[in-house]
Amino acid sequence: MPVIGCTCEACTSSDVRDKRLRTAALVQYTGKNIAIDCGPDFRQQMLTKKVQHLDAILMTHEHNDHIIGLDDVRPFNFSQRKDMPVYCLPRVRKELEHRFEYIFVTQNKYPGAPMVQLLEIGAGETLLVEGINILPVEVMHGPLPILGYRFGPITYLTDVKTLSDETIKQIKGTRSLIINALHRDPHYSHLSLNEALLLIEKIVPERAFITHVSHRMGTYEKISELLPENVTLGYDGLEIIEDWT
Repeated sequence: MPVIGCTCEACTSSDVRDKRLRTAALVQYTGKNIAIDCGPDFRQQMLTKKVQHLDAILMTHEHNDHIIGLDDVRPFNFSQRKDMPVYCLPRVRKELEHRFEYIFVTQNKYPGAPMVQLLEIGAGETLLVEGINILPVEVMHGPLPILGYRFGPITYLTDVKTLSDETIKQIKGTRSLIINALHRDPHYSHLSLNEALLLIEKIVPERAFITHVSHRMGTYEKISELLPENVTLGYDGLEIIEDWT
């Protein structure tokens, strides 16, 4: 937000919390930085948060708003002098190799092209990334199976429409839950606000944060009035701090 050409109340709001870039997250722990997704705003997000190094990227799925900033890992390649590890589903790996062919060619590679190491992962298989235990979990983005991630007391889920009982079992005990809600109307591949609130009640985190929010949801101020006490509408720059010991 704002959406190009839109003059709705949310898009013309003067509240900085209504000025949102594409959905993404940065996990910081023991001096390590791990990004979740790298969409079209990846460069601006890294600059805004003054991220000096990046240790890995976790991809949720292959849609453009979650991957198309991959080229902008180049400054990290240059400063860190190594490939950027990118963890993703096998299906997503194939899509990245197709869309970013110039990165992954083995012959006559363009000098200065990004250096990326694609690492295949699957839901339910715990990862050890830079000494951090991470559990990828399967969520359904309409008919498309994609990944969410649990980091100890925090779970990050975006582009969810449904969760299986198995996934809910895997994320039970989460203290801080980040979950999407596109707007208040039903949608074929995203949760509505009411659907997200019902899932939050089922998962029972101590607190929850709503992300991937459309301008059709309304302004931050008005939507916040509708939310339970332990649920917050996400905004750019929001920091979630947990005791991860």
